[in-house]
Amino acid sequence: MRNETIRGTTRVDETSKKGQERMCDEKRHGICGQKSDENGQEKAREDEEQVDGKGKGGVARRGSAIAKIIGANAAKLDKFDGTVKMWVFEETVNNRKLTEIINTDHENVKYLPGHKLPPNVVAVPDVVEAATGADILVFVVPHQFIGKLCDTLKSHIKKDAIGISLIKGVDEGPDGLRLISDIIREKLGIEVSVLMGANIANEVADEKFCETTIGEELASVMGCKVKEHGVLLKELMQTCNFRITVVEEADVVEICGALKVSHLLCPPSGTQFSPSLMFSIFLVQNVVAVGAGFCDGLGFGDNTKAAVIRLGLMEMIAFAKLFCTTGTVSSATFLESCGVADLITTCYGGRNRKVAEAFAKTGKVRVADGYHSFRG
Repeated sequence: MRNETIRGTTRVDETSKKGQERMCDEKRHGICGQKSDENGQEKAREDEEQVDGKGKGGVARRGSAIAKIIGANAAKLDKFDGTVKMWVFEETVNNRKLTEIINTDHENVKYLPGHKLPPNVVAVPDVVEAATGADILVFVVPHQFIGKLCDTLKSHIKKDAIGISLIKGVDEGPDGLRLISDIIREKLGIEVSVLMGANIANEVADEKFCETTIGEELASVMGCKVKEHGVLLKELMQTCNFRITVVEEADVVEICGALKVSHLLCPPSGTQFSPSLMFSIFLVQNVVAVGAGFCDGLGFGDNTKAAVIRLGLMEMIAFAKLFCTTGTVSSATFLESCGVADLITTCYGGRNRKVAEAFAKTGKVRVADGYHSFRG
């Protein structure tokens, strides 16, 4: 690990239109935040995605929870700059700007109420300002917006910056499926690690014990610097209650996060809904959490739900081996927090499960969270 000082600037952006949050951490760290959807779709996303909250505030909540951790660590560790810039999409709350509230009251009253942020976490409404000069960039934004965000930032960040993505999902384009970390690497020209795990936002903010996984590129592929980056990022983000394991399978770690939150497109209202239709959709889309929700909604019981989770995990492993053709795919990685732990959390408490259960009971829900993981 390098002995140089890491100045921290973190940005978190929270808005009411399309969720985007991102964090930037390096010699300086910055967290770039979220935009969320104004429609009712946000109500379908509530407690699932590690450090995630409701549709509109899901990414914002996750970013704020991580900013709380990074801010506290940056303040007490000499190698990090004391200021963490958090990109916040400007909103008005009770006739006050959200950035003003965060910087004055040290609380994200809209997306993470009841949790004080460290005073060194500074909310910034301009993403370029938040990321400029940062050595470490932490990305916590809805995956469908990452391309435009990177286009905005690419001429304003340091060439030797490193990134870490907490974004779950994959992008579908003309060339097929692409990992979000690959998009960041291509557009910004920086090295990128990923963080995935069973980390529900409110519980992380409450400092309840949880584990998570940082995936980094194989040192043989990227050089010894990458291994240093994993250690550095772990030091920046780990606490006694937020325990991190670093593995050299970044693609596998990211695939775990993407597959377990895949979304389901439901038939139009009025369409006859049957168990066979539900499981056909489940098997095609590999939506494990949605399948678990169907089990709950149809009253199939815990034995059936356990079978769905086990089979879903096996499909995730098989898919990873097909998708990740350039590196190692170790079954052991699926036993980390990014794999089976995240899957269990999602299948019992996640919003995808809740949406699927509601749909199975009422037939009214049209789109489950994660749909864009496969629609781009």
